[in-house]
Amino acid sequence: MDAHAEHSHHHHHELPTEGRELSILAFSATLHCLTGCAIGEVVGMVVGTALGLSNWPTVGLAVVFAFIFGYSLTSLPLLRAGLALGAILPIALATDTVSIAVMEVVDNAIIVGVPGALDAGLGDILFWGSLAFSLVVAGVVALPVNRWMIARGRGHAVLHQSGHHGEFPTALVAVVAAAAAVFGTVVLILEAF
Repeated sequence: MDAHAEHSHHHHHELPTEGRELSILAFSATLHCLTGCAIGEVVGMVVGTALGLSNWPTVGLAVVFAFIFGYSLTSLPLLRAGLALGAILPIALATDTVSIAVMEVVDNAIIVGVPGALDAGLGDILFWGSLAFSLVVAGVVALPVNRWMIARGRGHAVLHQSGHHGEFPTALVAVVAAAAAVFGTVVLILEAF
């Protein structure tokens, strides 16, 4: 048995289709996707704002970067495992596209809906607070979507079925997301008053 087949054999296991195990896997998958989205969204918003782009080009740039970073985060363990780019692309697309799309729709709808958020500069707490809040809400909305997809062998399940899902610091990302939720919520409450 070659090393690739052996690696796939040892790490390929039946994924849960219901219950607590499925919820835990969906939570981890959502945090994984949220990480890529958040990095891309922040980079896009910072670049667009720093360049003085108007609101919609900045949002568009943030969405593009969210997809790029989301796909990249999924692709890294596959690249490290020695898979060819032609094998990686379909896995990354199947793993993340729906989750990223859901997160981007929710995230940007909130950003657009928060008065002054798109006009806030990089030095404004409203910029960072609304971005933090919107990303966490986007992750919450994407969680049941990811759970549904994994239960049907789609979405993040495709990455696990490849046998090369790598290690992801779920606990650390969960703590950062919780802190972002608190920060964003406090900022938006203070801005409301």
